[in-house]
Amino acid sequence: MTRYVPTYELYGETSGKEPDFWLHCETIPSRSSLHHWEIKLHRHASFFQILYIDAGAGDAIFGDRSHAIQPPAVVTVPPGLDHGFRFSRDIDGIVITMLSANLSHLPSDRSRLGEWLAAPHLTALDPDDPDAAYLMQSLKRLGEEYRSNRSGRSELLASYVALALRLTARISYQEDISQSPADENEQRMEQLTGLIQRHFRSHRPASFYAREIGVSPTHLNRIVRSMTGRTAHDLIAGKLVDEAKRELVFTLASVQEISYRLGFADPAYFSRFFLKHAGETPKDWRKRQKSSLERA
Repeated sequence: MTRYVPTYELYGETSGKEPDFWLHCETIPSRSSLHHWEIKLHRHASFFQILYIDAGAGDAIFGDRSHAIQPPAVVTVPPGLDHGFRFSRDIDGIVITMLSANLSHLPSDRSRLGEWLAAPHLTALDPDDPDAAYLMQSLKRLGEEYRSNRSGRSELLASYVALALRLTARISYQEDISQSPADENEQRMEQLTGLIQRHFRSHRPASFYAREIGVSPTHLNRIVRSMTGRTAHDLIAGKLVDEAKRELVFTLASVQEISYRLGFADPAYFSRFFLKHAGETPKDWRKRQKSSLERA
């Protein structure tokens, strides 16, 4: 008999409406204590979760498999996965629930990080390891920042999440002795990402990046397609769109000012470019996102 697994935004809550937050953070005891320290199997349709376990013990259940949790540890749960938890009464830590669409890489995209995000992970942390220690401190700061209403809160939360996932993935790779080192294509993708970061405002064509890396434009596109499923041009345009979104949400600059900052000579062309890639005009996108952030 097929077992029924409910879908929630936050465990035990069913609103039936559009999510009214992009990120939510709470302590693990605050919710698990209401359910006798057991979070039964459930899933989240469009949310990614990060649990930081600072004290206590328990089990993480992914599907039909159980994994013992010993702190300090980070548990990452992709959307759509049946999962649950059993916690000891002295459990301590935080759980972060965020819209997966707001992640820098979507789970299951063809990048190395995207593949990692698409699977659940229980990552043990060694406090003596510099990366792990920084990760633990960052997650604690994220929890403190969420509880505050200080200026720059939303931007800092987004930065803490991006940092936490990158560091957790790095530590997870190091734990997995079967993980092969980065191959030549991965190294070239890292090189391309760095070059785009430096030059995206100059609107350089893909041929410029290919020349800098030392490959033909055709070969560069093959590498990018194999790693991300996109073209080099898509990657460059995506960086411009991502930066435009960041400016629209986290600054008070006008659309015209943002267009000039991003290297567009014509604000009207910038608006058409943004509409093509984001599906909304810059003004509409800003209005909707700021409304969502204010409810976080």
